[in-house]
Parts: sequence; C-alpha cells; structure tokens
Amino acid sequence: MQLFYGYPSIILKLIPAENHLHDYMIEFCQRISNNQKYTNMHECKTVTLRTRPLKGRMLSFYLDYYPGYRDKETMKVIRHESLGIYIYASPKNKREQNFNEAMTEKAEAIRCRRFESVVNERYDFFDKYKLKADFLEYYRKQLRKHDQKWEFVYLHFSNFVHGKCTFEEIDIDLCNKFREYLLSAKKLRRNGRITRNSASGYWSTFRGFLKILYRNGMIKTNVNDFLEKIETEDTMKEALSVEELYQLAETPCKKPIVKIASLFSCMTSLRISDILALCWEDIVDYSAGGKCVHIITQKNKTEDIIPISEEALGLIGYSSEKKGLVFKGLMRSWTQAPMKEWIRSAGITKNITFHSYRRTFATLQGAAGTDIRTIQSIMAHKSITTTMRYMKVVDSNKREASNKITLIRKG
Repeated sequence: MQLFYGYPSIILKLIPAENHLHDYMIEFCQRISNNQKYTNMHECKTVTLRTRPLKGRMLSFYLDYYPGYRDKETMKVIRHESLGIYIYASPKNKREQNFNEAMTEKAEAIRCRRFESVVNERYDFFDKYKLKADFLEYYRKQLRKHDQKWEFVYLHFSNFVHGKCTFEEIDIDLCNKFREYLLSAKKLRRNGRITRNSASGYWSTFRGFLKILYRNGMIKTNVNDFLEKIETEDTMKEALSVEELYQLAETPCKKPIVKIASLFSCMTSLRISDILALCWEDIVDYSAGGKCVHIITQKNKTEDIIPISEEALGLIGYSSEKKGLVFKGLMRSWTQAPMKEWIRSAGITKNITFHSYRRTFATLQGAAGTDIRTIQSIMAHKSITTTMRYMKVVDSNKREASNKITLIRKG
C-alpha cells in the first residue's frame, strides 16, 4: 500500500501565472524534482506510507524513509517509523470501512507532516512543528553531555516555567524574565538565595545553550544577541595560610578519606570532580623525573599534567601495583558537614569549601615565588587572568613590594 503525493506541484496549479509566487514555486518544484543536484545521498528524499500485516487480520501503518535520515540525537540512520495506527486488512462491513478511512487519513496526515519537515530541513525553511516540541525534554537530554552546572541551570529554568515550555515560547521576553528570576532565585538544595556570581554563571550557561539551539535550527532567532549579561561582583575568596594548612594536617578527621583528599587537593590543585574520578592508573612517570597525575579534567575535558611530590604520594599511599579509584568510597556530600566539622575542630573560622583548596594551592605557590605561568599550566587555566583571580597576594609580599621604590640613594 503506497500513499505518497508530490503536493508542491499540486499547489503550483492553484497559483495564477500572474501571481509573483508562481515563478518562485516553479523554481521550488524544480529543485525538489532534481534532488540529485541539490542534495547528497545522506538526505531523505521521499517519505512513503506503507503497511505490514499483523496477526488477527489487521495491518499496521509505518513510514518508509528513502534513503533514510540521520537522527541528530542518536546519530543512527532511520529507515522506518512505526506509527502505532492499525486498520482492518479486509473490512467486512461499513463500520470497519469507515474506521479504515479515518485511520488512513490520520496516517497520511502524519506522512505529510514528516515530508514537510524533510523539505524544510533540505531547503532551509523553518519547521513550524519544531516550535511545538517540548523544550524542557530536549534540554534534559542534553545534560548527559555537560557538567553539573548545566543540570542546575535546567532545574532553575524548569522551576521558572513550572515544568512546561515549548520552543515557541523561547523569546527575548521569556529569557529576560528568567534573567530576573535568577537574580533572586532560591538555592536548589540548601536554604538561602544564590549569589549574584552564581546567577551570572548560570545565565552565561543558559545563553550558551541558546546559541547552540540557534545553530542547530531549533529556534528561529538568535535570542542571545539581544540579552545582557549579568555582571559579577568582587567577593572575598577564602584560602588557607601555611599555618592553617599545618593545623589541618595535624587535626584528625572523623572521615579520614576526607582529610587525605583535602590535603592532596591543596598540594596538587585538583578539583573535587577530578579527585572523585582519579585512578591509580592516572599516576604515571613524569618526563622530568618523579611521578605526575595525567588526566582529562572533568570540568573542561582538557588534558592536564600535574607533577606530584614524594610527600603527596606518601599521603595517599601510592603503589604502582594499586588499581582503581584512589579515593574509593569518598562521597561528594562529605565535603559539606563532615569536612566543615573537621575544619572547625582545627580552629579555623574561615568559610572554607573544597574549591578553597585549589585557591590555597595558587596562593601558596605564588607566595613561595613560583612563576605565574607555571601555576597557570599546573591548574590548566586557558587564560592567565583566571590564574590571577585565584592568587591572593599575602600582606608580607605587598609590604616587600612597597619598599622596592625609594628616593634615597643606596650607599
């Protein structure tokens, strides 16, 4: 059974020759009839409605795509699509005949819609059916490709639209309202509101997603061009001093693995995401001697090579025979209450997070005289500006610098 129609030529007959659309439709129909000239072999050219027999004297409708199309999500080539619509193979009465006519009409409507999508894709017309698609469902499917921040942004946006949003609704007005929402949004897992800097990061991630949507033809307008960024504000970023690091090293922790991971981060600058994923196999020989951590960072998916001191190797109990996770059993949640309790018991009153250890590394290395380019390389920063933000210049270094300019001649 085949129900394929070349409807552009039918439309052409309905347009008077003197109408300015007539010439356009002639060219359009010629382009469709000459697919070999304007398309490649990977593009779908026809969508045919067919049936296959089922048990119980029924037929099942399906669409036959020739030569198939590639699904942008799974990257698989699709040749057939079952519609879940059934008709009687041999209708016995008027009721069954009427049923077949109604179901065939519905199946053909779906076929026409699919073929329209094919034409829109091929000739760069915007597919109106995309506008009706579930934006949140599409967003959710993208999360597995990105870091945890994407999930936070998705959850905030879902809360903002109360769990319902189509692509058609993504416009400048909605996006600006989401921007205002972020500036006063509550935290997802704790009490209080998110900081302005967090809102800025979430907004930047959301705008990046809008760029991807426009590039992939999911939205008609590059909305991002009309949106203002959220400016960040300077805040005090805490880091440990040398003395405080000594205090932590000397203070026992109820969860020893938290202590080891924290001190190892101070000595290597590894993020919590990389600490959790670190395997013994990632510790390899360093070209300049000794050992190093050679990983692809969890956050940026970039290569990072970090030399490790003998003291750091001793801290984690390194052995070339060990396999699997270095910090096996460590839970991300332990970097909250258990870690903060340990820090308080060491007599440290600063607001220290696990990321503070990375800042501690940069600060102490800078105070010890390590070149900033070296610190940038170890921390895998693309820009030295980022490294400079991490480095907190200690007061003693400022005092030393102030004494370097003098009006008194040295004898």
